[in-house]
Formats: sequence, C-alpha cells, structure tokens
Amino acid sequence: MAFKLSGVYLVRELLKLQRKVKGKEEERDLEPMSLLLMLSNPRAVQQCRRYVDTDLNRCFTHATLNGPLSDTAPYEIISSRELNGLLGPKGSPEAVDLVCDLHNTTANMGLCFIAYSDYDWICLHIFRHLQREMPDTPMRFLHFDVSSKESYSLDSLGKHGFAMEIGPQPHGVVRSNIYTAMKVGVQHMLDWVRFFNSGTVFEGGFVDVFTMVRHIDYPRDSETHNITAAIHPHLQDQDFCLLHPEDPLFQTFSGQTLRYQGSEPLYPFFINECAYYEKGIALSLARKRRVMIPAIRAQTEQEREANEQRFASEEEE
Repeated sequence: MAFKLSGVYLVRELLKLQRKVKGKEEERDLEPMSLLLMLSNPRAVQQCRRYVDTDLNRCFTHATLNGPLSDTAPYEIISSRELNGLLGPKGSPEAVDLVCDLHNTTANMGLCFIAYSDYDWICLHIFRHLQREMPDTPMRFLHFDVSSKESYSLDSLGKHGFAMEIGPQPHGVVRSNIYTAMKVGVQHMLDWVRFFNSGTVFEGGFVDVFTMVRHIDYPRDSETHNITAAIHPHLQDQDFCLLHPEDPLFQTFSGQTLRYQGSEPLYPFFINECAYYEKGIALSLARKRRVMIPAIRAQTEQEREANEQRFASEEEE
C-alpha cells in the first residue's frame, strides 16, 4: 500500500509554526482567515501505510458517510464519519469553506489539482494563481466528473475543495524537490485565500482542464488474474503527453508490444501509480479543453457589516 510522505512532513512543519504564533493576539487578529491543519489518518501515518483497513481516500461518498455503522466497521470508515463531523457535514451550510487535501503520487504528474467540478471558480482561480506564481512547475487541473453524492475523497467535505497531488515520489520516502513544490504551492494557496478574503479582485481568464474519461487496467492472466505486462518504456513517465491510437501501451513479460486501441488521442495520467495496482488501474485517460473563468471578488467583513447595517436601517424605515 503506497504511502508518500511530503504532505505528512509539511503538515507537521506547519503545525509547529502554528504553535509558535499561537497566543500572539496581534498576528492572529490580522489574519483574514481561519486555518485548520490535520493529519487525516494518523494510525496509517504511524505504520507508514496508505491505510490500515480500507482506503480512506474512497470513504467520503454520501452512502458511506450516512449508511449503518457496525461494531466491526473498518478504522477508516469510522474516521471518515469523524472527519465529516469536523469539516462537514458534507453538502451542508455548516461545512468548511475550503478543503485542500495533500497527496503524492509515484507517477510523473508534476503538480496537479484534482477536483470534482470544472466550474468551481474558487478552485480554478487558486489553480490559476499557482500557475502564475510557479511558472517553472508543470501544473495541470484534473476534473473527475463525479456527482456530489458519489464524490469519494476528503476534499469533497468542504463547500469548495481539491486535492493537491505532486509527483513523482516513491513509496515511504520524502524528496526535497517534491516537498518544496508542495510547500510553495500551499503557501501560494493560502496567500490567495488571504487576498480573496481581503477583497482583492481576481480577473477572469482561461484554464486548461483535463477531464478523466476512463481507466485502463494491466493485461491479466484469465485464470490467475496476475498481470502479464508492464507499462511500455516509451509511455513510462510520459504523463499528460498525448497518447495516439496504435502508440505503444504495454510491454508483455515475454517482450511483446501491446498498443493503444482507443478511437481518439487522449492524455494519460497516473501512469504506473503504485497505489493503483490493487485497484486494477495501470493508467487513466483524460480529454483536454479550455475553460473560461469569470472575474471574482469577495465582500470584505467591513462591507458585509455595512450592508447589514444598511438593510437594518431600511427595514426600520
């Protein structure tokens, strides 16, 4: 079970910094946002595993969060209920405004935002801000076209949410370049939230969005179900490089090349992701399109108070 460490060490570092400034009333009062940091699966962190009983990153569907809970429920199912109570309830007005879930991948993906909506202007504007601030970092916005009820990861608990997925990073290690990219990305994300909450206007523009189309499994033996091929050398590490029909896809263990039989060119990602062997996914394919996002601006606290006072005065009249 793949377990990548950048997010774990970054959250620990941010928690240390948070404790240092705790109690400094001047700094805390100037902060135009409330920030909650957590390790979502501490038991798995202790064991250096992706999960203990079942994949927490698949436990946040409406059915899982609201179904019956037995005394023998897996640890992660119980944890998902607790996290939903803390950050949600999912889909409710009480849910937190924004969830950023930190992930690593063994695939050569660069920095990706993964979201369930391609019209959540908050997430798209944050992504666009990171693109501007980190021009040397390969960056993509991945859209999983899944309904709110079927959305299954932690970030779906918030009113807005996305996973920040960065790779490549192997199982059980931390790489300084990947850690630094995550740290810088998180800092720019927090800066954007501060700007937004302070009333900054963010101009509209275009964002390229990759929408997941389908998954492809490894070739398997019909009897044993063991895989019989690996990702072809020409495709390995070529995440988001257009895959055309008849391009090499797999190389069997006997040396035969198996080619992509799709009817259209698509963009592969999560190529040979370690954690997805158990899920029967060798790679996923996406279609790219350009999305226009509008300019946005939030009301400041002072503007909201002024509006409330004006409305109160009008009612009195």
